[in-house]
Amino acid sequence: MSGEEIIGEATDPDGARVILLVRVWDDKVLRDHVELDGYLPDVLRAVSEPDHIEPDPTYAQRKRFHLRGVGPSRWLLVVVSYEQEPARIISAFGNRKDPRSWSA
Repeated sequence: MSGEEIIGEATDPDGARVILLVRVWDDKVLRDHVELDGYLPDVLRAVSEPDHIEPDPTYAQRKRFHLRGVGPSRWLLVVVSYEQEPARIISAFGNRKDPRSWSA
């Protein structure tokens, strides 16, 4: 990782280590979704204790983790890339719509 600073870490339900880099949090997540400021613990919890997980429809080595009732919207959606070791959170945002494969 060549010295990149980690701001958070979680273990997904399959036992994989998932990290969040400061640069991704500051330069991607908060830049694109300023409403998530203050929700870092919930972003990490979405990975470790999700209400729903689904594969990313575009990238085979990515998953979408959904957590209900936290964050600025109905769902908190966190995208994790398993294309490297350890896996990395690459995006997070609020979503009003239920996940496509969700059934309550």
